Amino acid sequence: MPSPFPGMNPYLEQDECWQDFHQSIIPLVRALLAEQVRPAYFVKVEEHLFIHELSAEERRLLGRADVSLAARQASAPAHAAAAILDASSYARLPVAVDIEQHSYLEIRDRRSRELITVIELLSPSNKRLGPDREQYLGKRLQFLHSSVHLVEIDLLRGGPRLPVDELEECDYYALVSRWQDRPRTAVWPIRLRDPLPILPIPLRAPDPNARLDLQAVLHRLYDEAGYADYIYTGTPQPPLSAEDDAWARSLVPAR
Repeated sequence: MPSPFPGMNPYLEQDECWQDFHQSIIPLVRALLAEQVRPAYFVKVEEHLFIHELSAEERRLLGRADVSLAARQASAPAHAAAAILDASSYARLPVAVDIEQHSYLEIRDRRSRELITVIELLSPSNKRLGPDREQYLGKRLQFLHSSVHLVEIDLLRGGPRLPVDELEECDYYALVSRWQDRPRTAVWPIRLRDPLPILPIPLRAPDPNARLDLQAVLHRLYDEAGYADYIYTGTPQPPLSAEDDAWARSLVPAR
């Protein structure tokens, strides 16, 4: 069964659901696009890595060694070297970090391997203020100063919006930035109750656009992943307004 919502399903925005949704939708979009762009192009799954040092309570620590450095054996010549001294103190090194892997798509020319288009589905780390957001914005800026098309999709209501000048008020958005048109970009503002759009995925001229039907992809993944079996035990994050919450609850399948 497809998702009961006409557009984005806000229950997929829960922390326990989003990572699976994000990591599952990327290979599905790859398959749908690859069949449209072959053989002139190929579509690759790539990853951003976000590395976070764990808090003191979460770390696994490497303890002090059982044996200290020893002086050379007494039989060593007196002139060989000065005695090796023990360290004056010992510390601990963290050996565990939290590594987040966020997939995105690249469309490349089959013969030259040139990067043509990048497709990004934003994650909470991309949006929250901090080093992960800055890392993503740096990568985004590189694309915007290149001859690479950028497709950016934000299906998360939470977190500060990434900079998009003159974007009208909305819950979600998708943009298609063709390198020839910059700084002008095509944008699809999406409200909670709106259906998700069909996006044109630009290739190299004069080749026609590929098509990405976001709503069809969401419905297909919702069914294949069995989200209906468990996502409705939680609540949308961030919380919906009272009016939207009543509307959402009216669509949730009875259990």
